Amino acid sequence: MTVYVAWTPEPPEENLPGPWRELRLAAPGLLLVESDDTLSRVFHELKWALSSEDAPLFVAPLEATPKLRGLNPGTLSWLRERTPRPEPPPRLAAPQPFR
Repeated sequence: MTVYVAWTPEPPEENLPGPWRELRLAAPGLLLVESDDTLSRVFHELKWALSSEDAPLFVAPLEATPKLRGLNPGTLSWLRERTPRPEPPPRLAAPQPFR
């Protein structure tokens, strides 16, 4: 299962059928998509659902729970249930003095 983030200024219809388990509106124009399908399939299903052929559309997989604020209630909890927490960067060793 993959979580995709999608942006389009044209919100899709409610309960839009597609290759996803859930399509969630996180904020106006910002969608979260839980799917077992490929990026290409999710992108094209969303593209075909838009009313205009020229409507902008951005879709990308989420590799980890993103930092966010000001989105619809429950969005962060929804993401935490479906995405791994980001791993902290490796700690650098302290420089060793020259001898």
